[in-house]
Amino acid sequence: MQLKIINSNSAGNCYILSNENEALLIECGVQFEKIKQALDFNFKKVVGCLLTHEHGDHAKSVNDVMTVGIDVWASAGTHLALKTDASHRARVTHSSHEFTVGGFKIKAFDVKHDVNEPLGYLINHPECGTVLFMTDTYYCEYVFTGLNNIIIEANYAQDIVDRKVHDGSTKKFLRDRVIESHMSLDTCKKTLATYDLSKVQKIVLIHLSDGNSDSKRFKCEVEEQTGKQVFIANPGLTIDFNKTAF
Repeated sequence: MQLKIINSNSAGNCYILSNENEALLIECGVQFEKIKQALDFNFKKVVGCLLTHEHGDHAKSVNDVMTVGIDVWASAGTHLALKTDASHRARVTHSSHEFTVGGFKIKAFDVKHDVNEPLGYLINHPECGTVLFMTDTYYCEYVFTGLNNIIIEANYAQDIVDRKVHDGSTKKFLRDRVIESHMSLDTCKKTLATYDLSKVQKIVLIHLSDGNSDSKRFKCEVEEQTGKQVFIANPGLTIDFNKTAF
Protein backbone atom coordinates (compact mmCIF):
# COMPACT_ATOMS: atom_id res chain seq x y z
CA MET A 1 0.00 0.00 0.00
CA GLN A 2 1.14 3.53 -0.71
CA LEU A 3 0.00 6.93 0.49
CA LYS A 4 0.22 9.64 -2.15
CA ILE A 5 0.06 13.29 -1.12
CA ILE A 6 -1.54 15.42 -3.83
CA ASN A 7 -1.66 18.49 -1.59
CA SER A 8 -1.87 19.26 2.11
CA ASN A 9 -2.31 22.86 3.26
CA SER A 10 -4.90 25.64 3.38
CA ALA A 11 -4.81 25.85 -0.44
CA GLY A 12 -6.10 22.30 -0.80
CA ASN A 13 -6.03 18.82 0.69
CA CYS A 14 -6.15 15.49 -1.13
CA TYR A 15 -4.61 12.07 -0.48
CA ILE A 16 -4.75 8.65 -2.11
CA LEU A 17 -4.29 5.27 -0.41
CA SER A 18 -3.69 2.70 -3.12
CA ASN A 19 -2.21 -0.61 -4.16
CA GLU A 20 -2.14 -2.30 -7.57
CA ASN A 21 -5.83 -3.14 -7.45
CA GLU A 22 -7.72 -0.35 -5.71
CA ALA A 23 -7.49 3.22 -4.50
CA LEU A 24 -9.25 5.20 -1.79
CA LEU A 25 -9.45 8.96 -2.28
CA ILE A 26 -9.33 10.96 0.96
CA GLU A 27 -10.54 14.55 0.52
CA CYS A 28 -10.80 16.22 -2.89
CA GLY A 29 -9.91 19.82 -2.15
CA VAL A 30 -7.73 20.43 -5.19
CA GLN A 31 -8.33 21.01 -8.89
CA PHE A 32 -9.78 17.87 -10.44
CA GLU A 33 -7.03 17.83 -13.06
CA LYS A 34 -4.51 17.11 -10.29
CA ILE A 35 -6.62 14.22 -9.03
CA LYS A 36 -6.93 12.77 -12.54
CA GLN A 37 -3.18 12.93 -13.06
CA ALA A 38 -2.43 11.36 -9.68
CA LEU A 39 -4.76 8.48 -10.54
CA ASP A 40 -3.29 8.12 -14.05
CA PHE A 41 -6.86 8.74 -15.27
CA ASN A 42 -7.87 5.31 -13.92
CA PHE A 43 -11.15 6.08 -12.16
CA LYS A 44 -12.28 2.45 -12.18
CA LYS A 45 -9.60 1.72 -9.62
CA VAL A 46 -11.13 4.18 -7.13
CA VAL A 47 -13.48 2.44 -4.70
CA GLY A 48 -14.65 5.65 -3.05
CA CYS A 49 -13.84 9.06 -1.60
CA LEU A 50 -13.93 10.11 2.06
CA LEU A 51 -14.68 13.71 3.01
CA THR A 52 -14.14 15.18 6.46
CA HIS A 53 -16.17 18.36 5.90
CA GLU A 54 -17.41 20.83 3.31
CA HIS A 55 -14.74 23.54 3.20
CA GLY A 56 -13.36 24.15 -0.27
CA ASP A 57 -9.82 23.16 0.61
CA HIS A 58 -11.19 19.67 1.34
CA ALA A 59 -14.11 19.32 -1.09
CA LYS A 60 -13.44 21.61 -4.06
CA SER A 61 -13.77 18.86 -6.71
CA VAL A 62 -16.59 16.85 -5.13
CA ASN A 63 -18.96 17.30 -8.08
CA ASP A 64 -16.29 16.24 -10.58
CA VAL A 65 -15.47 13.21 -8.45
CA MET A 66 -19.12 12.16 -8.43
CA THR A 67 -19.51 12.84 -12.15
CA VAL A 68 -16.84 10.26 -13.04
CA GLY A 69 -18.67 7.63 -11.00
CA ILE A 70 -16.98 7.75 -7.61
CA ASP A 71 -19.12 7.45 -4.47
CA VAL A 72 -18.40 10.12 -1.86
CA TRP A 73 -18.76 9.31 1.83
CA ALA A 74 -19.44 12.16 4.26
CA SER A 75 -21.83 13.17 7.02
CA ALA A 76 -25.37 14.28 6.22
CA GLY A 77 -24.41 17.79 7.30
CA THR A 78 -21.46 17.87 4.91
CA HIS A 79 -23.51 16.64 1.95
CA LEU A 80 -26.23 19.18 2.75
CA ALA A 81 -23.71 22.03 2.89
CA LEU A 82 -22.19 20.93 -0.42
CA LYS A 83 -25.64 20.47 -1.99
CA THR A 84 -24.62 16.94 -2.96
CA ASP A 85 -27.22 15.28 -0.75
CA ALA A 86 -29.54 14.49 -3.69
CA SER A 87 -26.85 12.76 -5.75
CA HIS A 88 -26.98 8.99 -6.12
CA ARG A 89 -23.22 9.08 -5.55
CA ALA A 90 -23.64 10.61 -2.07
CA ARG A 91 -23.08 8.10 0.71
CA VAL A 92 -23.94 9.19 4.24
CA THR A 93 -22.00 8.18 7.32
CA HIS A 94 -21.87 9.40 10.91
CA SER A 95 -19.83 9.04 14.07
CA SER A 96 -19.36 5.38 15.13
CA HIS A 97 -20.70 4.15 11.78
CA GLU A 98 -18.70 1.29 10.28
CA PHE A 99 -18.80 0.61 6.55
CA THR A 100 -16.83 -1.10 3.79
CA VAL A 101 -15.50 0.51 0.62
CA GLY A 102 -13.77 -2.01 -1.61
CA GLY A 103 -11.16 -3.74 0.53
CA PHE A 104 -11.17 -0.91 3.09
CA LYS A 105 -13.10 -1.18 6.35
CA ILE A 106 -13.83 2.28 7.71
CA LYS A 107 -15.19 3.74 10.93
CA ALA A 108 -16.13 7.40 11.22
CA PHE A 109 -15.75 9.50 14.36
CA ASP A 110 -16.69 13.08 15.18
CA VAL A 111 -14.14 15.89 15.44
CA LYS A 112 -14.20 19.55 16.52
CA HIS A 113 -14.37 22.10 13.69
CA ASP A 114 -16.48 25.12 12.76
CA VAL A 115 -18.78 23.24 10.37
CA ASN A 116 -21.78 20.92 10.53
CA GLU A 117 -20.92 17.30 11.40
CA PRO A 118 -17.19 17.09 10.60
CA LEU A 119 -15.63 13.64 10.76
CA GLY A 120 -12.36 11.79 11.06
CA TYR A 121 -11.81 8.21 9.94
CA LEU A 122 -10.23 4.95 11.02
CA ILE A 123 -9.31 3.10 7.84
CA ASN A 124 -8.39 -0.59 7.89
CA HIS A 125 -6.96 -2.65 5.04
CA PRO A 126 -4.99 -5.93 5.20
CA GLU A 127 -1.95 -4.22 3.64
CA CYS A 128 -1.74 -1.00 5.68
CA GLY A 129 -3.44 -2.16 8.86
CA THR A 130 -5.44 0.43 10.78
CA VAL A 131 -4.79 4.01 9.70
CA LEU A 132 -5.96 7.03 11.68
CA PHE A 133 -6.94 10.01 9.52
CA MET A 134 -7.66 13.16 11.50
CA THR A 135 -7.58 16.77 10.36
CA ASP A 136 -9.22 20.16 10.99
CA THR A 137 -9.97 19.61 14.66
CA TYR A 138 -8.68 21.48 17.68
CA TYR A 139 -9.07 18.42 19.92
CA CYS A 140 -9.93 14.73 19.83
CA GLU A 141 -11.70 13.11 22.76
CA TYR A 142 -11.05 9.54 21.67
CA VAL A 143 -8.10 7.29 22.48
CA PHE A 144 -7.65 4.93 19.56
CA THR A 145 -6.03 1.51 19.86
CA GLY A 146 -4.48 -0.94 17.42
CA LEU A 147 -3.07 1.72 15.10
CA ASN A 148 -0.50 0.84 12.43
CA ASN A 149 -0.14 4.21 10.68
CA ILE A 150 -1.24 7.74 11.58
CA ILE A 151 -2.17 10.72 9.41
CA ILE A 152 -2.75 13.67 11.73
CA GLU A 153 -3.00 17.44 11.55
CA ALA A 154 -0.29 19.65 13.05
CA ASN A 155 -1.47 23.00 11.74
CA TYR A 156 0.34 25.59 13.83
CA ALA A 157 2.58 26.28 16.82
CA GLN A 158 1.06 28.40 19.57
CA ASP A 159 4.22 30.44 20.07
CA ILE A 160 4.37 31.31 16.37
CA VAL A 161 0.78 32.58 16.14
CA ASP A 162 1.13 34.47 19.44
CA ARG A 163 4.32 36.14 18.23
CA LYS A 164 2.65 37.17 14.97
CA VAL A 165 -0.24 38.76 16.86
CA HIS A 166 2.21 40.56 19.13
CA ASP A 167 4.22 41.99 16.23
CA GLY A 168 1.07 42.96 14.32
CA SER A 169 1.53 40.64 11.34
CA THR A 170 -1.62 38.67 12.25
CA LYS A 171 -4.94 39.94 13.57
CA LYS A 172 -6.14 38.51 16.88
CA PHE A 173 -9.44 37.34 15.38
CA LEU A 174 -7.52 35.30 12.79
CA ARG A 175 -5.38 33.75 15.54
CA ASP A 176 -8.54 32.90 17.49
CA ARG A 177 -10.15 31.29 14.45
CA VAL A 178 -7.09 29.09 13.91
CA ILE A 179 -6.89 27.87 17.49
CA GLU A 180 -10.64 27.20 17.63
CA SER A 181 -10.70 25.03 14.51
CA HIS A 182 -7.28 23.43 13.93
CA MET A 183 -4.88 21.19 15.83
CA SER A 184 -1.72 22.73 17.21
CA LEU A 185 1.64 21.00 17.38
CA ASP A 186 1.32 20.73 21.16
CA THR A 187 -2.15 19.18 20.94
CA CYS A 188 -0.94 16.81 18.25
CA LYS A 189 1.89 15.66 20.51
CA LYS A 190 -0.41 15.31 23.51
CA THR A 191 -2.85 13.32 21.40
CA LEU A 192 -0.13 10.97 20.18
CA ALA A 193 1.07 10.54 23.76
CA THR A 194 -2.28 8.96 24.68
CA TYR A 195 -1.96 6.24 22.04
CA ASP A 196 -0.17 2.91 22.15
CA LEU A 197 2.31 3.44 19.32
CA SER A 198 4.02 0.06 19.62
CA LYS A 199 2.66 -1.15 16.27
CA VAL A 200 2.72 2.20 14.49
CA GLN A 201 5.00 2.25 11.45
CA LYS A 202 4.71 5.83 10.22
CA ILE A 203 3.25 9.17 11.29
CA VAL A 204 2.37 11.75 8.64
CA LEU A 205 1.82 15.36 9.71
CA ILE A 206 -0.72 17.09 7.49
CA HIS A 207 -2.33 20.48 6.88
CA LEU A 208 0.60 22.56 8.16
CA SER A 209 -0.17 26.27 7.99
CA ASP A 210 2.02 28.13 5.52
CA GLY A 211 2.61 30.98 7.94
CA ASN A 212 2.14 29.48 11.39
CA SER A 213 4.22 26.31 11.25
CA ASP A 214 7.82 25.15 10.94
CA SER A 215 8.03 21.80 9.16
CA LYS A 216 11.55 20.92 10.32
CA ARG A 217 10.72 21.73 13.92
CA PHE A 218 7.41 19.85 13.81
CA LYS A 219 9.02 16.74 12.31
CA CYS A 220 11.88 16.82 14.81
CA GLU A 221 9.67 17.27 17.88
CA VAL A 222 7.26 14.48 16.94
CA GLU A 223 10.13 12.13 16.06
CA GLU A 224 11.84 12.84 19.37
CA GLN A 225 8.65 12.18 21.32
CA THR A 226 7.45 9.07 19.49
CA GLY A 227 10.60 7.43 18.17
CA LYS A 228 8.73 6.77 14.93
CA GLN A 229 9.31 7.65 11.29
CA VAL A 230 7.65 11.03 10.77
CA PHE A 231 6.84 12.63 7.43
CA ILE A 232 5.65 16.09 6.48
CA ALA A 233 2.89 15.82 3.88
CA ASN A 234 4.57 17.71 1.07
CA PRO A 235 2.78 17.78 -2.32
CA GLY A 236 3.91 14.97 -4.61
CA LEU A 237 5.29 12.80 -1.81
CA THR A 238 4.59 9.05 -1.99
CA ILE A 239 5.09 6.95 1.14
CA ASP A 240 5.10 3.16 1.47
CA PHE A 241 2.27 2.60 3.93
CA ASN A 242 2.24 -0.96 5.17
CA LYS A 243 1.05 -2.77 8.28
CA THR A 244 4.53 -3.96 9.15
CA ALA A 245 8.04 -2.82 8.33
CA PHE A 246 8.65 -5.77 6.00
